[in-house]
Amino acid sequence: MYPDLFYCDFSKVFIKNQPVDAYLYHLIQEFHREEITNLRTLYIGGGTPTALTADQLEYLLKELTKSLDLSQMEELTIEANPGDLDPDKIAVLKDSPVNRVSLGVQTFDNRLLKKIGRSHQEQDIYDNIDRLKLAGFDNISIDLIYALPTQTMEQVQENVAKALALDIPHMSLYSLILENHTVFMNRMRRGKLPLPKEEMEAEMFEYIIQEMERAGFEHYEISNFSKPGFESRHNLMYWDNAEYYGLGAGASGYVDGIRYKNHGPIRHYMQAVEEGNARVQEEHLTQTEMMEEEMFLGLRKKTGVSKKRFEEKFGVNFDQQYGSVVEKLIQQGLLVPDKDIVRMTKKGLFLGDTVAEKFILE
Repeated sequence: MYPDLFYCDFSKVFIKNQPVDAYLYHLIQEFHREEITNLRTLYIGGGTPTALTADQLEYLLKELTKSLDLSQMEELTIEANPGDLDPDKIAVLKDSPVNRVSLGVQTFDNRLLKKIGRSHQEQDIYDNIDRLKLAGFDNISIDLIYALPTQTMEQVQENVAKALALDIPHMSLYSLILENHTVFMNRMRRGKLPLPKEEMEAEMFEYIIQEMERAGFEHYEISNFSKPGFESRHNLMYWDNAEYYGLGAGASGYVDGIRYKNHGPIRHYMQAVEEGNARVQEEHLTQTEMMEEEMFLGLRKKTGVSKKRFEEKFGVNFDQQYGSVVEKLIQQGLLVPDKDIVRMTKKGLFLGDTVAEKFILE
């Protein structure tokens, strides 16, 4: 379930006037149809599932986990919107196998929160995190966005300081990316969205890395920072280009070499589940596409891509495939010289998409 964000292009679903109970029932039907019994990670997100009532949340968690071998489950994350987590919902989470909570904070600035269409306020962030800690949750993450409209370096510095003061082990910090069909994109096209200049955005990124590392966080992925042992195992699976199920309206998955997407609108999704197939599109990846994705995703990690693992996975010589590309990027200061691992420099991390594009095979 999703709040109305001005900058996201996710499959949005609003709680009011929606058949929430029926949707949850169909989601569980899709889940059981896959006959899943072993998962290393489970991530309940895509928005704010905590917009559900406590009873609905309890139903969802029980139905999703009752057939799983929980001894194999390393991480079960749920996303939450600050302000949604009342004592009843936290009690539900505490009595469930959930062991990680990710809060969509975005910014501590009440004025900016309103400007980007968020319903919570700064105090809600502190209240929710205090409640979670009191309930025994120690694996808490927050999302922050920088380079927001009118945002200054001083505001970013204040955000980082407030985030570090929370004493939590994981943070994701993303620069604002404008998506089509969003309020912000429409404003930008009309020249009414005052965003920080690219040079300022780069300075913000450098400052964030510096302060997070100074505070003992590992910059383990372009946008993610963690204390040792608290990396997001679920997200690392994405960046390792592993396969995963995507369940629910508008969800995307990657199974048996097929990337797929489910029907988005709730009623279309429920009808599709009833007809036996929730998917609306499928893409069978070629080996070339798989190799490209291995590089796109793996380069996001600080540890980069192992040439040996690449060769074992795809049965091709890495240097013959990408040697000249890597050499050029090293000369440009975007990759670290390393005979075994392909990984980006700090300069490369800021230009991540530009670097990744070089690994598209003609």
